This record gives sequence, C-alpha cells and structure tokens, in this order.
Amino acid sequence: MQNQRNCYENVWILSGTSDGPVIAKRLLELNYSVFASVLTYRAGQSYMKNSKLHIITGKLRDKEEIINFIKKNQIKCVVDATHSFAVMISKNLNDACKEINTPLLVFERKVPLNNSSNFNYIHDLKDINKRDLENKNILLAIGSRFLNDTADYYINCKANVFARVLPTYESITKAFGSCIKNSNIAILEPSKSGEGILEKKLCDFWGIDYVLCRESGSYSQKNWESIISGSKMKLFLVKRPKLKKDYSYYFYQYENLIDHIISRY
Repeated sequence: MQNQRNCYENVWILSGTSDGPVIAKRLLELNYSVFASVLTYRAGQSYMKNSKLHIITGKLRDKEEIINFIKKNQIKCVVDATHSFAVMISKNLNDACKEINTPLLVFERKVPLNNSSNFNYIHDLKDINKRDLENKNILLAIGSRFLNDTADYYINCKANVFARVLPTYESITKAFGSCIKNSNIAILEPSKSGEGILEKKLCDFWGIDYVLCRESGSYSQKNWESIISGSKMKLFLVKRPKLKKDYSYYFYQYENLIDHIISRY
C-alpha cells in the first residue's frame, strides 16, 4: 500500500502504445501524477483519461531538453519504456538523468526466442542472404525511418519489395516518397488480438515469401510470428540492440517496476 508521503509524486514515462498505458494506469490508480511522452497525438489516445495524467506529444531533441523538462516538472523518476530500437532517445535519457542525479528505470519486455524452422534471427536490416532474394516477394514491416534505404537495397538484390506502414502522417509520407511502388504499399494498424487476420490476407494477396521485421516484442511482431508459424513463408527478425550496462535499473515485469517505484519514490 502506498503511503501518504509518496502520493502525488511526479513520474515521467516515455513509451509507445503497448507498455506506457499499462504502466501509467497502475501509477494513476496509486495516486501518482504521471507525465507521458508520446510521438503522435494518436498515440496519446491510447492512455486513459485522468486529471493527474499529462500527455506530452512530439520528439525530444536532446539531453538539455530532457534536463529542462525534469527540472521544470519536478520529476522524481523517469521510466524509459521506449521502442527497443530507439537507441538515441535512450542514450539521451541516460545521460540527462545521470547529469542531474534523477533515477532512470528501464523497462523492456522479455521476448523468448522462437525455434520454428522458418524463423530467422539477423543482426541488421540488410542481412538476408542476397542469393536467396532474386524474384522473391519480401514484405518490409520495419517502420518508416529506414524504409527507403532498406527497400532500395533489396530492390537492387532483385527482390520484389512490398511494405506495411502505420497510419501516421510521417509513415505514410515516407512510404509514398520511397522507392517502393505505390501499389506495393499497405497502410495498416497492427491488430492487438494477436491473430493478424488482415496481415495474413495481405501476405496471401501479394504472394509474400519473406517478411522482415524487428524483434521488438510488439503486437506487430507477435502477429507476424503467428501468421508465419506453420506456413511456407519465412520470417526474418532483426535482433534488438543489447541494453547497456551503465543504465540505472532494469525491469522486465510491470509488477517489479511498479513495486520499485512505490518503495522508492
């Protein structure tokens, strides 16, 4: 049980739409004041309505902006539950929190390795063997940041490149501004049910041979694993970057993270 001394303390969560809303809800129920940073207005809609919840939308530019935010809002601790591949924001958070001695709690979901014969773990977006790509239909489900560069690489490997992107302004703009044919682009929100019905229909319609995505532990990854397991398609998962040892605290379960916050802040 949280005591009166800990009530109304300010916690800052940086996350996507999977873990952030869950962590925020539990803290709000414990009477914490929660600041939640998201990239888009749409992502902010995933959070519950609460007078003690403050949604901050947009990218954080650098370490100094993070430090200013922490000081201005009297943040007691910061929760880094950002995407596994968002290495720059994680580095800036770590550097900022160390500089002003603010606790940084890193949350990352454990993702067990899948040993299915048609699952392949690679270290880079361009690690699929070139000899296996000619005339193959490859679906890129990797986000929009590196979409054009990755697509260009596989087109030069003589593969037929398709893409699934999220229905956000940035993703759509980058996808249709890339080297991928417009007819080979699908705008689709990953299903949270884990069934991936629309994704499966998309693969069937395009005759997909390979799917390339990242090992993020997200709904998207789970959908692709479900679809491809037992099929003739192959899934290529880019392994997530390893967490750096100099970060403050690591948590892999919601309960452990919440218990730590209650006991310390």
